[in-house]
Amino acid sequence: MTSARRRLAPEQRRAQLLDIGARLFADRPYEDVWIEEVAELAEVSRGLMYHYFPTKRDFFAAIVERESERLLDVTAPDSTLPVEEQVAAGLDAYFEHVASHRHGVRAINHGALSADADIRAIVERELDAQQRRIVDALDPPDSERELVGVAVRGWIAFVRAVCMDWLDHPSIAEGELRELCLRSLRGMLGGRLD
Repeated sequence: MTSARRRLAPEQRRAQLLDIGARLFADRPYEDVWIEEVAELAEVSRGLMYHYFPTKRDFFAAIVERESERLLDVTAPDSTLPVEEQVAAGLDAYFEHVASHRHGVRAINHGALSADADIRAIVERELDAQQRRIVDALDPPDSERELVGVAVRGWIAFVRAVCMDWLDHPSIAEGELRELCLRSLRGMLGGRLD
């Protein structure tokens, strides 16, 4: 006996498909996720799935794009705060997002490792935006801007790696994780984070 298919508005259906895909891509390699399985879980036809996403690659790219945009939205800085408070608030928002959107965050990390240059470029754009936000807030002298940018980019990679580990080992308190990340950035910047 099959259940009746639930009608959703196009934007709701698209979001549902992306949510299912994020869950699957978070836990499996790209080649182990099948469009047919996504359609089955969503209780839609394969044809409808292909209506929204012409190829599996387009589907994965849409997941990575959506999650990258979400990360930029939730970590948008409040420029009225001192720099360290901006970074700390961004970290808090990122930790909360990681905890509540673990599948999407894992999918982004898989996207960063993708063999597909266009998918990696989506992640790179988001990383570039995060890096630019922090460097602009720090406002280093022109002679130090490139070095500070390299340090910030390395720090962002560190934070992401730490958060992926945190998802696997949630016994670490969020406050400890926050302080570890802030200490790391201070160290990379020679103690200057003001």
